[in-house]
Amino acid sequence: MAANRTTKAPPSLLYMVKRVELVVRSHLDELVKPEGITALQYTSLTVLERHDGLSAAQLARDSFVTAQSVADVVRSLENRGLVRRERNQGNRRELLILLTDEGRALLARFAEPVRELEERMVRDLTSHQTDQLRQALSRAWHALS
Repeated sequence: MAANRTTKAPPSLLYMVKRVELVVRSHLDELVKPEGITALQYTSLTVLERHDGLSAAQLARDSFVTAQSVADVVRSLENRGLVRRERNQGNRRELLILLTDEGRALLARFAEPVRELEERMVRDLTSHQTDQLRQALSRAWHALS
């Protein structure tokens, strides 16, 4: 009598991407916890490092959070002296969020540990596969944006 074999479908890509995101966030939270910040706060700082002087709405979009969440993040980061807000000269009603020297110093302290975490994530991939993964994720993001 033959064994009843059912082949299970592989997990969906959406599920797999979410799994990676959750484990990365968990490791990042542990990494930055001694500094008294969260992975979400760290992510917001890295967004500002790439694009300093964003509005809260822009920072929320680029950090993948709601406007309410980013307001809490900015308030916490501002209280810690990691960001500052100033009026947009082109639109006096808008406040821009900028990294402070303290915020840049914090990012510099975490540059190597975060790079090591990323290397750990792709350590079983060749450099070509890592480049392909980066390109594929970028294309997937653009397709849904």
